[in-house]
Amino acid sequence: MTRLLDTSEGFVQDALAGFAAVHGDLVRRVDGGVVRTDPLPPGRVAVVVGGGSGHYPAFAGVVGSGLAAGAVCGNVFTSPSAGQAYRVASAADAGGGVLFSYGNYAGDVLHFGAAQERLRAEGIDARTLLVTDDIASAPPDRIADRRGIAGDFVVFKVAGAAAERGDSLDEVERLAIAANDRTRTLGVAFGGCTFPGADGPLFTVPDGMMSVGLGIHGEPGIRDVPMGSAAEIAEILVSELLRDVPADRGDRVAVLVNGLGTVKYEELFVLYGQVAARLRDAGLTVVEPECGELVTSLDMAGVSVTLFWLTEELEELWRAPAYTPAYRKGWVERAAFTAGAGGVRAADQSSPSAHATRPAETATPGSVERADLALVLLAAMQATLHEHEDELGRIDAIAGDGDHGVGMRRGIDAALAAAAASRDAGLSAALRAAGDGWSEIAGGTSGALWGAALASLAPTLDRDDVTTTHVAAAAGTALETLVRLGRAKVGDKTMVDALVPYVERLETAAVAGQPLAESLAAAAQDATAAARATSALRPALGRARPLAERSLGHPDAGATSLALVLTTIARTAGGTPR
Repeated sequence: MTRLLDTSEGFVQDALAGFAAVHGDLVRRVDGGVVRTDPLPPGRVAVVVGGGSGHYPAFAGVVGSGLAAGAVCGNVFTSPSAGQAYRVASAADAGGGVLFSYGNYAGDVLHFGAAQERLRAEGIDARTLLVTDDIASAPPDRIADRRGIAGDFVVFKVAGAAAERGDSLDEVERLAIAANDRTRTLGVAFGGCTFPGADGPLFTVPDGMMSVGLGIHGEPGIRDVPMGSAAEIAEILVSELLRDVPADRGDRVAVLVNGLGTVKYEELFVLYGQVAARLRDAGLTVVEPECGELVTSLDMAGVSVTLFWLTEELEELWRAPAYTPAYRKGWVERAAFTAGAGGVRAADQSSPSAHATRPAETATPGSVERADLALVLLAAMQATLHEHEDELGRIDAIAGDGDHGVGMRRGIDAALAAAAASRDAGLSAALRAAGDGWSEIAGGTSGALWGAALASLAPTLDRDDVTTTHVAAAAGTALETLVRLGRAKVGDKTMVDALVPYVERLETAAVAGQPLAESLAAAAQDATAAARATSALRPALGRARPLAERSLGHPDAGATSLALVLTTIARTAGGTPR
């Protein structure tokens, strides 16, 4: 449980401010995260890592010599926005290109991918390496679907060391790929973590049991087994890791015994001794092991073991020196401290809104009126999502990290504020601003998808004679946007399962010439029924996929929130009685 906080909303930013104040000689704040205090030499590759907060030392703690040039820091367990990733990478870029590296999570892929496209459009060679080390999250024949957990550190270390010695972007990327391909992790949890300000953990483990295959975003393991001794836990983890190895594994291996939050160092040392003994018995040589907190999950009670199968070139990079706030190895010559007090430079303290400003637009009176209607609908959505925040979080926590309610609340709050600020520029500008605001503040997969969907509505709806046909077309465009970005289809247990019948009913109503209010009401009913029906589905995408069995019998949080929003829109537009 997080006890030291002022507000749960400001926890991440307050923590980053304090972190930068403590380590101002090494890192400085930029909008979206931190970068090195002293810029990279010209032409050097910038390795930019990141993801949701709550994992310290990942990600801000590994910014420094021999590791990352910058870290993008989203809200707790929530992917940063595309804007945050773009701004941190822009601040870190030294002309040698940018390599993004982060765990393989849908929200991160969406947001960092958008940032990568924007950097490329500006002439910056930006690439991505997804970390996929968690053997519990997918079988060996689907290794590309695996999520990234403590193996993040291995990939960051190799990529950072290669960049530090001046390797080209092609070479840094090649070596990072090699490191990822040769890294495997498995963990076990004894209890769940608690969000800042929350009064209970995201999950619990039955007394006398432990959960094998944990995730780092508060996800429980994929199976519960009886609690074991350190020797028994080591046997489970090592034996399963040795059954899942690269084809040319060799006999030299780096080992990480990682604490997730409340399992502390003495306990980790006990476990490491048992792990090392089993690796020696298997004929393996352990090279410069790490034992401590490397990638945490707030206050989760859990541990993980990572095996990094070395080659000669990878071993050199693994052994290379590094000097960061949270990780120091070997000897590094450090430049003199040049930043201002606390490592904060005034020019870096820009706000998201400063980066999101658009040229002033001239709107017709009709478009401004439509913008006012959009504000009414957004305000109604806001009331609904605030009312159901806890419910959506509970649904999401069954097979995920429990942050969906919080993310939706943050998203709609930001969307409404941004749309209100752009109201005078008309409906199109207001909807685009709402989409940008939602994506920027909410982060995560749903943040990216809701942001893109809102922005996609503008071209079709900003007209004087909006009919059922136009609304059906706009909803269809939003659906196409979600499918293109999220790659979900009906049956994958996502919001698409609720949106498809909604669009189909609107299209049918449009052909029949039905009134808009009546059509919205009927379509919302279909979406609600479809959202409830997701209880019978197994998730095929996202963090819930490894916990598919736990998800059975419970509706999808994304489909549920969408149905609530669509019902609110229909009610507010006069389609249904309360």
